[in-house]
Amino acid sequence: MSGPLKIGLLGVEHYHANFWAKAFAQSEGVTLAGVYDPKAAVAAAFAAEHGIAVAPDPDALAAACDALAICGATSDHLAMVEIAARHGRPILCEKPIAANWADVRAIREIVARTGVPFMQSFPKRFDPINAELKAVLDSGRLGRLTLARVRHGHSHGLSESFKEAWFVDPARSGGGTLLDEGVHAADFLRFAFGEPESVTATTSHAALGLPVEDTAVATFRYAGGLIAEVATGWCFAGADNSIEIYGTAGTLLLSGVDLASRDCRDRDFLRVLTRADGAGWVASPTVPRFKTGIFHEHVVFAFVEALKAGGPMPVTLDDGQRAFAMIEAAYRAAASGCRQAIGYGGPIG
Repeated sequence: MSGPLKIGLLGVEHYHANFWAKAFAQSEGVTLAGVYDPKAAVAAAFAAEHGIAVAPDPDALAAACDALAICGATSDHLAMVEIAARHGRPILCEKPIAANWADVRAIREIVARTGVPFMQSFPKRFDPINAELKAVLDSGRLGRLTLARVRHGHSHGLSESFKEAWFVDPARSGGGTLLDEGVHAADFLRFAFGEPESVTATTSHAALGLPVEDTAVATFRYAGGLIAEVATGWCFAGADNSIEIYGTAGTLLLSGVDLASRDCRDRDFLRVLTRADGAGWVASPTVPRFKTGIFHEHVVFAFVEALKAGGPMPVTLDDGQRAFAMIEAAYRAAASGCRQAIGYGGPIG
């Protein structure tokens, strides 16, 4: 694309919209053309805070923009994708892709039919610390990988405002912490190890008594024998290691990449121990972007770069769908009490 990019915000009820608005404003050659949200009061408050015009008509906003960023409640994603696609506008969509399989399929059909570029927001993909982690895995220094543990969560569930937000309404969110936080972990597992075949899981509402789960654990199994555990929660007061990876020849630990662990240390976030070299723990000097406080913004920066280059989106609708499939299978496993195969194209049975 040539000339300044005009970006419209479709839906801003998700808190990450605040990060996105600031990132678009900081991006050279980008103008925020307006903001629309199905809740007029939400749009008005957001517009006032960020100095953006309110757009009462989403179609008019879409027609006036070069691209659209969707950051509303998860249940609103489908309707907003329909608007953007109707005008042929590239889309940046907050995670998770949708609240249910029907909406995932509908979004996929719309994007396939119209050919609009679609980018799924998975910010872990843009943190250099994860590129370093992947390089260690690919080097074989850890030997045969046996176990991975990913903990991802925060303590926002302990605040009264969170308990009243759309996140805790299953009709609007699609699920609780397993979907909200777990989809980040699911995409990380795909990025780091490829796709698991099956999953067992358990969830709990006990801590907060909400309509959706506040704590969950899902255990994914890979064809080669790797076991990967995902633990999520909205009541984590603090933690250290966000990620633990164990192999026959070594261990990798990573901290500072979720809210629970962000403030636990100021250095040595990525640590590797290998049996062969006898050097003890070796730490990387890299500070995770999550620790720096500039994390979700990099999704916007990557989206803008792709728009300007006219190239493919760095994270795709397929990435969003397949991470969703992993979490959907975990919900089926928790409900049934039995291991479930992961149906990456849709629910099984």
